[in-house]
Amino acid sequence: MCVGLAAKVVGIKNGMAVIDASGARREVSAELLQDLEPGDYVMVHAGIAIAKITDDDEDETDELMEML
Repeated sequence: MCVGLAAKVVGIKNGMAVIDASGARREVSAELLQDLEPGDYVMVHAGIAIAKITDDDEDETDELMEML
């Protein structure tokens, strides 16, 4: 099973995004997404931001992960 992680973008530089996922920060590739800005929410899989999501999507994902 593949699991994506919802996270907030806090910075972008040279095709990489710094994300915050429940307080943990890490750097991931942002090259697949256009018009990505700090404050956006993304779905991350295998170190790559694969999709922009809404704040509501992020909240729902957090709730589901807590239930697991």
